[in-house]
Amino acid sequence: MSYPKELLHEYEELILDLHPHWWMLVKGIAPLVGSVILGIIVLGFNWPDPVKLLVALLVLVGLVYFLRVFLTWASTDFVLTTDRVVYRSGIIAKRGIEIPLERINTIFFEQRIFERLLGLGDLQIESASKDGAQVFDDIRKPSAGQNEIYRQMELNDRRNFDRLGQQMAGATPAPAPAEAPPSIPQQIEHLSQLRDKGVLTDEEFQAKKAELLGRM
Repeated sequence: MSYPKELLHEYEELILDLHPHWWMLVKGIAPLVGSVILGIIVLGFNWPDPVKLLVALLVLVGLVYFLRVFLTWASTDFVLTTDRVVYRSGIIAKRGIEIPLERINTIFFEQRIFERLLGLGDLQIESASKDGAQVFDDIRKPSAGQNEIYRQMELNDRRNFDRLGQQMAGATPAPAPAEAPPSIPQQIEHLSQLRDKGVLTDEEFQAKKAELLGRM
């Protein structure tokens, strides 16, 4: 079951969507295989019916346990997006952790020799959250996951810087202060110039002048 696309934010892209390593399924496969082999032996040697019934019950319990482990594996997601790290687990009762990339401080991974041969390990993410460090078990190729998280953190920082620059560039400039209208003496002086140029007659000049003086 992949991570639902409708849970992604606007402009958010999915980078990694991983189930735990297949080694997690061995814990459910081993008891089932063991009980089935025991059942074959019991049937082959025709053991008493009570023993057959007990072994059949063991096979049923092994099958139920395997289904539980498989569903847990299928419902556990380690997700990396362009904005955050998400970890979800649980069949009926869900448990989820989200860590924004900008809040991640340090990432560690740990692999034992056997885990290194199989390509799995544990990933520890330290963040500036109230929960502090979070440990994620049975991650596929944890070193590659660590590098990809660091790469997405750098790209996320660049995007945030670009958005800030765009916001600053698109800021509306403050309006220029309105110029004060010319005073009445300045207007009379302008009318006098128009009269001297012949644009206004002397009568028109006197009429406008009287009108302006009446406003004082």
